[in-house]
Amino acid sequence: MSHDDRRRAIGKVVSIAADRFVVEMHAGTDNFTMVGFDDVHYVARLGSFLMIPALSEYIVVEVVGLRERDASSPSDRGDFDRAGSSKYLDVVPVGMLPTRGGGFRFGVSVFPSLYADALYALEGELDQIFETQAAIETSVGVGGDPNEPDGATRYRVLPIGRSVVFESYDVKVRLDEFFGAHVAVLGNTGSGKSCTVAAVLQSLFAKADEHHARGATFIVFDVNGEYHSALKNLAKKGAIGVDRLVLDGTAGGFRLPHWFLDLSEWELLLQASERTQVPILRMALGLSTLFSGEGAAELASVRNHILAKCITQILRDDSSSPSKHDRIVGILQRFNTNEINAAIIRPYIQINFGQLADPEGLDDYLTGENGFELDDLKMPDYRHLPFDFSALGQAIDLAILYAEAHGNRQIRDYCSQMVTRFQALEDRQEYEFLRHEAGDLAESGDEFDFLATLVGLAVSGERHTKVKQIIIIDMNDVEDELVELVSSVIARMLFRLLRRADPRNRFPIHLLLEEAHRYISATPSRYAVDATKIFERIAKEGRKYGMFVMLASQRPSELSKTVLSQCSNFLVHRIQNPDDLSQIRQMTPFISDAVLKRLPSLPRQHALVFGTSVNLPTTFKVREAVPRPKSDDTKVVDLWFHEEGRAVEIRLAQRDGNAAENGAEADADDFAR
Repeated sequence: MSHDDRRRAIGKVVSIAADRFVVEMHAGTDNFTMVGFDDVHYVARLGSFLMIPALSEYIVVEVVGLRERDASSPSDRGDFDRAGSSKYLDVVPVGMLPTRGGGFRFGVSVFPSLYADALYALEGELDQIFETQAAIETSVGVGGDPNEPDGATRYRVLPIGRSVVFESYDVKVRLDEFFGAHVAVLGNTGSGKSCTVAAVLQSLFAKADEHHARGATFIVFDVNGEYHSALKNLAKKGAIGVDRLVLDGTAGGFRLPHWFLDLSEWELLLQASERTQVPILRMALGLSTLFSGEGAAELASVRNHILAKCITQILRDDSSSPSKHDRIVGILQRFNTNEINAAIIRPYIQINFGQLADPEGLDDYLTGENGFELDDLKMPDYRHLPFDFSALGQAIDLAILYAEAHGNRQIRDYCSQMVTRFQALEDRQEYEFLRHEAGDLAESGDEFDFLATLVGLAVSGERHTKVKQIIIIDMNDVEDELVELVSSVIARMLFRLLRRADPRNRFPIHLLLEEAHRYISATPSRYAVDATKIFERIAKEGRKYGMFVMLASQRPSELSKTVLSQCSNFLVHRIQNPDDLSQIRQMTPFISDAVLKRLPSLPRQHALVFGTSVNLPTTFKVREAVPRPKSDDTKVVDLWFHEEGRAVEIRLAQRDGNAAENGAEADADDFAR
């Protein structure tokens, strides 16, 4: 040990265990202070660090407890000589720091000897532990070459707050490790989660000089409508684009074309049973796109076969002739070809004296020697082509007729519940955002154009450029059922887009999931679509493709354990519920009990950060979010006590089914009185 190390020794290690040491302080350290050769050090602050020499390294230990005397050796002198009594520090090992050069590494590989010296930490050593190098560095490209313009800079680490133990130290996270992995922001309601998320994004995009984080893509699932107020000003600086899409369930807000839904999502939405209803639904989805007008030439014979089968089945059932006429006309109004349409079929099905005019002739036309039936026909697949929402109902009836034509006489009864659920979707106003009809199809665009706009891309010549970095999907006006559906479909579509991208992992997308426990639950969803499944897959596989989740929740115990277990970085605010504390304990076995015991008493706007992006678990005060999200506490006293006749400061608007355009909030006509 060097001479300087001896001069800063504060005590000796008198007890060694695998997870905890005890340091007996030297006599004369009144009030747990130490006058060193460089400064006066208060060494017994909970959360501060000491250095214990071991071979060519220091063992870095954190102070987790302090006491006046060893509890195992009671004094018989009473309480008269406290100043001269022994003082002890309980410390836990957290990492190793080389004595000459090198960086701090988490975890302890060697242990000190008994009676080894314990040293207070120098500022230079704290710099190494917290990596307090400058956040700005010269910007370089992917290949290592300087970017344009010359002298442009970028962030390497991101300051997110100020340490509460070491007041002169900014707490920083390494950008690659923080945003290159999944992140969880946890804490009770009112503890400051939304402000923390907003502050992190404001810090990231507040960089004054070139380069800005133009390549970032944050899709914010804002279920409480609070982030637009905090992030909209970032767009005023010109370098960053912020877009807000308001989902209120109507056709005037954010819309999601129904043909973007996958087969499994249709099955969940209509709660189709696996054995009987799913085959009919899959056939119906294929028929919907088959008759959408795409590929008319090559599929004409398939269309004719299906129509011929269904019409002949109607001719042979036991219903009355007028009923047969109406059903055939209904099918031909929606589904028809050049060979089988209302003009050709009408002479055969006219009603004369209560009977069809020529059912035998129609049967011969459809199935005779020159008919349209095909052998060994393979039904068309669902290809995500645009089709009228109402056409799916007709297609389900067509698929049921086709199944009946092949001898399945009970299929209509088996599918009655699915048909009823589809009719409910047609009628429910909150699903208007999903339903597209003939007039909307031309304007909707294909899936790639939809996703390109969603992630902030614009066409520039023969390539795409980033024009939006933050896209807020405001879902404050809809219930959890629609939140699950929209978040699940969008996440699945974006994940599939990145999986097909070439080269892989060059367009990172971050999904910010506010109130994540509402749609990424540990228990199966009680709604039709269960968003948990796709988010669990993204949590397990998303890193390889550049898709990451940043979830914020006040109930970690209700979150999917799969998603939470894949998070590599945590920002934890005040948590008091025993179940939630136990959940954090289980997912972070390397965090000491002393650190976790601080969580129930953390003040507002304070958090514990730990994970791969920081060297050590650190309690810090989160930087102020300016402006703040719409999540302030209610000022009860100010709102209750006032003079008679004051107008209530709130607009109460009745929802009339017309969404506000361009994401603006609808205004009420009058203030409530």
